[in-house]
Amino acid sequence: MRWTQTLIPTLKETPAEAEILSHKLLLRAGLIRKLTGGLYTFLPLGLRALRKVEQIVREEMDRAGALELLMPALQPPDIWHQSGRYKDLSDVLFKVRDRAKKEWVLGPTHEEVITTLVAGEINSYRQMPKNFYQVQIKFRDEIRPRFGLMRAKEFIMKDAYSFDATDEAAQASYKIMYDAYARIFQRCGLKAISVEADTGAMGGKFSHEFMVPAETGENEVAYCEACGYAANVEKAQSKVQNPRSKVEPEATLEKFATPGVLTIEALTKAPYSVPAERQIKTLVYLVDGKIVLVLIRGDDQLNEAKLAGALKTGTFRPAEAEEIINALGAHPGSLGAVSSTLKAQGLAIYADERLREAAEMTTGANEDGFHLSHVAIGRDIQVGHWADLRLVQAGEPCPKCGQPLKLQRAIEVGHVFKLGTKYSEALHAYFLDESGKQQPCIMGCYGIGVTRTLQAVIEQSNDANGIVWPVSVAPYTVCVTPLNVAPESEVMRCAEKIYSELNARGIDVILDDRNERPGVKFKDSELVGFPIRIGIGEKSLAKGEVEIKPRAATMISVKTQEAVGKVMELAFSP
Repeated sequence: MRWTQTLIPTLKETPAEAEILSHKLLLRAGLIRKLTGGLYTFLPLGLRALRKVEQIVREEMDRAGALELLMPALQPPDIWHQSGRYKDLSDVLFKVRDRAKKEWVLGPTHEEVITTLVAGEINSYRQMPKNFYQVQIKFRDEIRPRFGLMRAKEFIMKDAYSFDATDEAAQASYKIMYDAYARIFQRCGLKAISVEADTGAMGGKFSHEFMVPAETGENEVAYCEACGYAANVEKAQSKVQNPRSKVEPEATLEKFATPGVLTIEALTKAPYSVPAERQIKTLVYLVDGKIVLVLIRGDDQLNEAKLAGALKTGTFRPAEAEEIINALGAHPGSLGAVSSTLKAQGLAIYADERLREAAEMTTGANEDGFHLSHVAIGRDIQVGHWADLRLVQAGEPCPKCGQPLKLQRAIEVGHVFKLGTKYSEALHAYFLDESGKQQPCIMGCYGIGVTRTLQAVIEQSNDANGIVWPVSVAPYTVCVTPLNVAPESEVMRCAEKIYSELNARGIDVILDDRNERPGVKFKDSELVGFPIRIGIGEKSLAKGEVEIKPRAATMISVKTQEAVGKVMELAFSP
């Protein structure tokens, strides 16, 4: 390809819309252009890089034994009602109506569609295992599209779905796909780590996310350098202890005035001086129309993903002021779950494990401006449901080895789930086992954000001058840069010869035939991030040499006749 024959609209200045570095470079290097919030057009170079990521994904999916198919993006809502996710994912579902006013869903994912397909095609254990995948556009009604391709309304995803007859076979399918994901991200040049993850609205038994460490990532990972433990903070645990105090017989509940005290921090200050770890934070949620109390220690933060797991639903919200007052008789800041103070009886109480057997605690009295001291869990507060509900903090002991945990921001690029039978039971994907008994298929689900992976490569591989593409996903491997583009010049003849030879050897090469100053060409080449640049000028050519500049290494001079061989060596060296 010749530069003048394609479209590479590089920018000197960063558009105001760009928030993170990779988004800035996508725009400045002329890879994408924004249509509107959350919608982007891929320009020629961006599309070439995207197709290379897709090709790596396809090769590894095929290697793993998955079968490619293509499912409709437009889906009937009845299958979403069957799975129960029409309600659970209502905030991200795009819903459209046809000319007959019939409703349709634009697919954000395809568990319902693939399970419906399998329900009609697979009916015996002899037809399994099976694993199907596709690379397709998805749609999600993001309330706040941001960070370019990272969180868009329309994006490209590879989704795969395995179907097995036994739990052991499902485990094997999961491991095969897990290993395939590790190879995909390695081949894309990404330093990705796998972490334990929450299953969320997908449901299922367990899952792992593949994360790319990046300070601009929207996820946070807790990890241990000593033993390798790693988990999304939505799932992460730690070996923290709850300091317990023996309750003396005379240490009965004591009500005391706290005028104007509305926060945990305010209660830690004089004249009260109650440490945050000695306070019980009472949070009020509305779950399926019912008030639920959630208790955590005052120095902890609630992890809503863990709460969703404990509640066994993702459909809940913080209660509003009027709902709280009607249920408890006080405003936030004075709330508590002490049995004798609850005006509304029968409220479900969920508490974090750190509060189990806790004593000598302080909590709200359910009366504005008052708190209770000497509170003991079990004696004064009757907890109905115990669960790990807190966010892990940096420095807490690792749950496996006890060494301090660290926290790291990261970008999620892939997610693998063991779904179990949630969808196969709901959508009637059954088969006959060896004894002739009907059983639900055991499913796995495996997703890679293809467009997000492309941007994650840029977020991780860049320098002050622009993108530093890995050869595997670079739009072009080599940029041949003649400094004199006059057709009859020796420089251009040499450039054409090298360009032709590289093309003949199957190397992706672009010839920068623009009549621009050398500085402009060099800056554009580095901004776009071509892995190798071959500079050809009259001075170097007079010595029978050309200058080869690997994107992230020192420039070297080689004999003209050795240039192609050197490029092959650089491009394909480990």
